[in-house]
Amino acid sequence: MAQYQVGQVVRLKKGHPCGSNLWCILRVGMDIRIKCLKCGRSVLLPRVRFERRVKQIVENNDEKS
Repeated sequence: MAQYQVGQVVRLKKGHPCGSNLWCILRVGMDIRIKCLKCGRSVLLPRVRFERRVKQIVENNDEKS
């Protein structure tokens, strides 16, 4: 199971109606809030549904020491 963090950019299997499939994670918990990087639409998904739809983690927001 992947560990998701606020600020990560993920690619979903299915595209958004605006034409993009890249999303930024805004909130992590039982539900995950993501924001479309093209149109700015924010969506709240249950964690199980989100994990099924993720294709890959595009960009990690790792803290650099």
